[in-house]
Amino acid sequence: MDLLSWDWSLFLSHVFKLMGAFVLALPIAFEREKSTRTLGLRTFPLVAVASCGYILVGALVAGTAQDAQARIVAGLMTGMGFIGGGAILKTAAGVRGTATAASLWSTGVIGASVAHGFYEIAVLISTLNFLTLQFLTSVERRMGKKDRPDVEDS
Repeated sequence: MDLLSWDWSLFLSHVFKLMGAFVLALPIAFEREKSTRTLGLRTFPLVAVASCGYILVGALVAGTAQDAQARIVAGLMTGMGFIGGGAILKTAAGVRGTATAASLWSTGVIGASVAHGFYEIAVLISTLNFLTLQFLTSVERRMGKKDRPDVEDS
């Protein structure tokens, strides 16, 4: 394929969607980077962009067949759960990383929502995830949760 036959409108649509997924993952990435210092600024945008990309490629390959699209989303979300599981650590003090794992899973949904054009869902998930991480940590602490300040909050 040469550049003259390239579908520029499709290309620009994909650029917009991939960049949208990237931008919507940033608030979560900043919060996790600040809190955990392990997963954050690079991981969360990459998860959102990859999720968006898989859905976009799936749509090009499978077309509009709803059963095929459902399988692509189900596979993506299963994979996101697997990746998130790697963020959960069991230590002598208990289990850590569950909020990060859930946030990774949520970030996958942000990318998938953007790819399908459900921007309102992506914005709401990004906002709710960020607000949950940012503000409910202090609520947990006031309720008596005993976290070490130098370790991830959940």
